[in-house]
Amino acid sequence: MGRTRGARPRRVWLWRWRSSPLRRRSDVIEAWLLLVVLVLTLLTGALTGLAAAGAVDRSLAERRAESRAVPAVLAEDAADVLHSPVTEDGSGDGRAWVKVRWTAPDGTGRTGRTEAGPGDKAGSVVIVWTDDAGRLVPEPPGGADARFQTVVAGLTVAAATGGMVVIGGWLVRSRIRQRRSEEWEAEWRQVEPSWRRRMRG
Repeated sequence: MGRTRGARPRRVWLWRWRSSPLRRRSDVIEAWLLLVVLVLTLLTGALTGLAAAGAVDRSLAERRAESRAVPAVLAEDAADVLHSPVTEDGSGDGRAWVKVRWTAPDGTGRTGRTEAGPGDKAGSVVIVWTDDAGRLVPEPPGGADARFQTVVAGLTVAAATGGMVVIGGWLVRSRIRQRRSEEWEAEWRQVEPSWRRRMRG
């Protein structure tokens, strides 16, 4: 930090890297620590984020590969089993869990329940998702939904990993600063008596 009369303090950047009689060994260690933390934060964050995004993308791709869309026939009117009716103020989605029938890959008939719109009638055909055994499964995310989940997973893991590196670096830096303060206090205890003698003289 430099100061001129009537001016605000001027910050000297990268002063720990510059040769100076006031620079201590702990200042150099702290400078290297900050550099290492920055590099590790970016590197580990990027690598773990990409790995997490890839894992989520592969998991979603497997779910899509193991699921199939099949036609099913409503066995009842959706209006008769509404679980979230539309109210007068327009709230509620009007969806209902309706009994449906579909044919499994082995040719056997199956029954189950799936969501349907309030206007769907018995006998209407809807699309449901099943696994290889013909059991109902949730629709696997695809398109924009799959990309969103992949990106969010990658960013979350990257931020968490980078945050752990930053916290670790902060703890080490705190220890370095504490050690430097202790060294200053020890040196001052040695110098203080001579300063007092000079002041009295």
